[in-house]
Amino acid sequence: MLKGTKFLTLLAALLLMNAANAFACTNILVTKGASKDGSVMVTYAADAHTLYGELYHTPAGLFPKGSILKVFEWDTGKFMGEIAQIEKTFSTMGNMNEHQLIITETTFGGREELTDTTGIIDYGSLIYITLQRARTAREAISVMASLVEEYGYASGGETFSIADKEEVWIMEMVGKGTKLNKKGVNVNKGAVWVAVRIPDGYISAHANCSRIDRFPLNDPENCIYHKDVIDFAREMDYFNGKDEEFSFCDAYAPACYETLRGCETRVWSAFNILGKGKIGDKNAEEYFDYALGLNAKNKMPLYIKPYDKLSLKEVADVMRDHFEDTPLDMRKDVGAGGSETPYRWRPMGFTVGDEEFAFERAIATQQTGFWLLGQARNWLPDEIGGILWFGVDDAATSCLTPIYSSSLRVPECFAVGNGNMTTYSPTSAFWLFNRVAQFAYLRYNLLAPEIKKAADEHENGALEIIKIVDTQAKRLHNTNPDEVKEYLTGWSEMFAQRMFRRWEILDQYLLIKFIDGNIKAQNPDGTFKDNGNGRGIPANPQYGGYTQKFFEAIAADPAAAISKVPKAEPEVAETPATEPQQAQTE
Repeated sequence: MLKGTKFLTLLAALLLMNAANAFACTNILVTKGASKDGSVMVTYAADAHTLYGELYHTPAGLFPKGSILKVFEWDTGKFMGEIAQIEKTFSTMGNMNEHQLIITETTFGGREELTDTTGIIDYGSLIYITLQRARTAREAISVMASLVEEYGYASGGETFSIADKEEVWIMEMVGKGTKLNKKGVNVNKGAVWVAVRIPDGYISAHANCSRIDRFPLNDPENCIYHKDVIDFAREMDYFNGKDEEFSFCDAYAPACYETLRGCETRVWSAFNILGKGKIGDKNAEEYFDYALGLNAKNKMPLYIKPYDKLSLKEVADVMRDHFEDTPLDMRKDVGAGGSETPYRWRPMGFTVGDEEFAFERAIATQQTGFWLLGQARNWLPDEIGGILWFGVDDAATSCLTPIYSSSLRVPECFAVGNGNMTTYSPTSAFWLFNRVAQFAYLRYNLLAPEIKKAADEHENGALEIIKIVDTQAKRLHNTNPDEVKEYLTGWSEMFAQRMFRRWEILDQYLLIKFIDGNIKAQNPDGTFKDNGNGRGIPANPQYGGYTQKFFEAIAADPAAAISKVPKAEPEVAETPATEPQQAQTE
């Protein structure tokens, strides 16, 4: 039941390997009653090996009646078709808009036969179009449902986090498949879905596995659903019980070993951290068999109460998790190498003899394109209240910087077009953070503390400075409201570029300190010690070496490129010539 548990079938390993090449994301949702400052928070790690980390921005717009909006698939850039544009759209900054609405996602796929091959709206377009059209979470749910009903849903099963400054919702959606009539029209166009409000004071999480089980059928304040969500499941022979027994996840995305082990483990870990070892009214370890895919019936709750009200920094740091200090701790086996690296390169599955295995999939992962924490604050005007804490690349080796969601421009280091996955840019945060990460992966136990220190300094410093910026922005809002957005834009740009410069210095510092397997000594002020001759020659460097576990594993490997040092034979003292032979033999 520990790390390295073999998959039950080759299929399971292959499915997880395929999942590693698709978007495999993680969300944490925090209601205002569960946060220390009363803000709503939603985290998102957009994980894919082909996703470039940049910040999308769409200005507010006014359009003539009859205007058309072209839709391009978010994952691939493929042109999907055209839809009617509305006359007035809202400004968006990443996964937030100017009204503090936040929408993020994770993909669960679901039943293959439910894919609509005729649909126009993919899940990514659904998010970013809705952000331009809705003010609140409830409005967003309505807009999303209407878009897929009219234009068809072009993606697999999806879990959406939808939050505003008052409420937090989880919405799960899956297509209805392709069933063409004689005219070639899909009579199953649209999607079935259900949306559940997270009670105030609670938190939730999802990570590529459908999590909505049974839901209330007559409580529109807390649950909204498609009118055919149960009937369609009956029609497809996914369900044949009473309505009140209906489970969305069991019908449309039944859990199997690989989805639990590769996905629900991340939810278990987030709940374990934020519940301090408790998940609901149970100890977290009581759900461990479920997280490991060994007991699908022992489902975790959709939402839990955290151990205490949560700070923004506490929530952000969960996104840096690698199962540390749990039985799945990725630093502790031989796969971590000699530097306790909590990463495993893809593919996730591998074969030894006739058995199939797979590595663990943690929340923090190397293939993150961008990650964020959307924060909505209801005690402030919308122009000031929404903050998108934004970062690029691996959450564990990068940091978040605050961008006010009403900003008019994107900082240069995050700008769309500043480099891409096949073009390096020296002014791109994505490429800079990747430079640091690639070095860290080689000597993780030595470099990770240095990177964490830099991230903590920036994030904690920003949290303090935001108090000052908010105060000044409120003054402007009262006297010169037209200047507020420009003021917040300038500040967001300045602090993002300050973060960029801090990471440039960190990149250089780590190279100097840890080059060639050495560790240079430092003076109290952080400068590097020289040998006292004033020539820039370092004082005697230390060596990082490897962990003892690594030494033991190498020593046990008969093919290891090492030499076993022979033990020296004990020295025999010379015997005086006058002593009898008998004394020598004794």
